[in-house]
Amino acid sequence: MSTALLIIDVQPDFCEDGALAVAGGNAVAAAIAADVAERKCSYSAVVTTQDWHIEPGDHFSENPDFIDSWPVHCVAGTPGAALHPHIAGLAVDAHFAKGRFTAAYSGFEARQLDPTADKADESGELLGLWLKAKGITAVDLVGLAADHCVKATALDAVQAGFATTVISPLTAAVSPQGLPAVHDQLRAAGVTVLSLG
Repeated sequence: MSTALLIIDVQPDFCEDGALAVAGGNAVAAAIAADVAERKCSYSAVVTTQDWHIEPGDHFSENPDFIDSWPVHCVAGTPGAALHPHIAGLAVDAHFAKGRFTAAYSGFEARQLDPTADKADESGELLGLWLKAKGITAVDLVGLAADHCVKATALDAVQAGFATTVISPLTAAVSPQGLPAVHDQLRAAGVTVLSLG
């Protein structure tokens, strides 16, 4: 089995002091970096995804409900949309950006692109196609947020035929109290959820 590590949306806007902060985001970024440094050789590929919004419609709201609408975050080209410094320093195989004109929770909506591009460019390869072209058959997921983009990516990974594992200690959630239900949903869909203890 050929496995890729997918580092989902570990960006300053999703960490403490960011526009849409997830408690524990900075700690997760540091923990992912340490884990990659220790275990990178066990993966056939390591990739990142990023929210990279330009005009995502009603995904942005001045009065967000924090379910379907959110404060402005991860605007393309801003520091908040960059990779977190801990992640930016890693040697990874490819970067994927998503959500230019849509909400795009799932990393499988992301295309391989230069994340510094200042305009929409939909010519890059979709994440799922890139993984299959590399012979990847399984994916491990880490990153932010466990109950939104990590969950959506994991569900799409299973649908795309990948053996899928979420490494829960290397994630953080918008609503931690809802994580048991999220994990139940993932397991019911065929995702393996690794947790502490």
